[in-house]
Amino acid sequence: MPSAPSLKDRINNGRRAREQAKRSQHKHPGATNRDPVAILESSSEGRLERLVPLRYGRMLASPFAFYRGTAALQAHDLAGTPDSGFRVLCCGDAHIANIGGFASPERHLLLDLNDFDEVHPAPWEWDVKRMAASLVVAARFLRHSESVAEECVATMMARYQVHMNEYAQMSELDIWYDKILVEDLLETAENAETRKALKRFIGRADKRTHEELLPKMAEHDGKRWIIRDDPPAVFHMRGESSLLTADDDWLKAGNWEGILQQLYQDYLKTLAADRRTLLQRFAPQDMAFKVVGVGSVGTRCLITLLTDNQESPLFLQIKEARHSVLAMHVRGGAGWHHNGRRVVEGQRLMQAASDPFLGWATGPAGRHFYLRQLRDMKVSPDLTTLDSPLLTAFAGICGQILARAHARASGMAPEISGYLGEGDAMTEAMVMYAKNYADQVEKDFDTFTQACRQGRLEARNDEDYEADFYVR
Repeated sequence: MPSAPSLKDRINNGRRAREQAKRSQHKHPGATNRDPVAILESSSEGRLERLVPLRYGRMLASPFAFYRGTAALQAHDLAGTPDSGFRVLCCGDAHIANIGGFASPERHLLLDLNDFDEVHPAPWEWDVKRMAASLVVAARFLRHSESVAEECVATMMARYQVHMNEYAQMSELDIWYDKILVEDLLETAENAETRKALKRFIGRADKRTHEELLPKMAEHDGKRWIIRDDPPAVFHMRGESSLLTADDDWLKAGNWEGILQQLYQDYLKTLAADRRTLLQRFAPQDMAFKVVGVGSVGTRCLITLLTDNQESPLFLQIKEARHSVLAMHVRGGAGWHHNGRRVVEGQRLMQAASDPFLGWATGPAGRHFYLRQLRDMKVSPDLTTLDSPLLTAFAGICGQILARAHARASGMAPEISGYLGEGDAMTEAMVMYAKNYADQVEKDFDTFTQACRQGRLEARNDEDYEADFYVR
């Protein structure tokens, strides 16, 4: 039986991969000779018909909002870029707005990736490139200088490289247990402004609880708690505020209790026994659609409100899981036949600690879903409040988080470390890539804007929808 390769051999394998893909080659933006609107239209297929215009309306807000909604477009482009040959479990949508804080089961506030809808095996460079480009797009949106944008990418990439080199020397268990606590960042903050920002971040997280959310989102009718309609963001399946079309298959599937029961039977089987026991102490009160984010708009995203015998609330999010945007651009998969399971198992592998109620289920018409808490100290930095030093500092944290996620999920830190090396070659290439791709994003945003203005795509913002339901 052959012995396992040594650490030195594995690092050398990474170095030899530079012969296949020179690090300087990563500056090229990829397969950008395509129609961005056609790819967007394709990614909208199967979504709720009446919410697709809202998806486009939210993307019209800025090039950064457009970037958040176009993971499918960049996945197409990345397929035309060189890679080192090392495939890892990728987040698939690793951008700056998908880094946030949440509570671990031990009630510590962690910083980590927080969106895994597109998780899938792919070249590790794809996550790094999506993160790098997001920093330049965000910096330009925030009106920072080009030098600040470049510094953000360089800082992110340097931190990714330093930490990947460290992970290459660590045991698998040490990597697995490593986590990024906000309290630790507070202790090591380089200046007073960063400490202030982190303290504000912690303060916001402490207030984001189920108890705090209950009076804002629901009211008691004397018998049970009912989620308030607030279209287009929140609406029930049936009634005047519904955004389902009359022929929607869910309207034929029965009432919300029946649909939830079908989902719940599947979902409980995916949880550990202690979590199942805990959840069975909560009774469902109501369920409604809740439209979230940018990229997810139009998919079936719902919330259900449950309470225990003390009427303490638990909000669960029920989110549709479609095929990853990476799937059609990489050969082979990971044996997942259920997209909800793909998201859940990918999240459990990449995150330092995952939601204790994370699980998956199959709903009416065979659609795949995953479930998690809607709010449990979950909070993301407000990018609009970040000056250039804070944005740069946060970019560094993004690089550290991405390195930990890749090392933890793949076990390939030595190979990636060997490829990266000790110098600045990869950092320089990533700065160039990020700038080149941000230029492409701006071109694509202009093309998208024209398509909306000319009627090829229908775009409506939240205010347009509200006007359909409310008289002001």
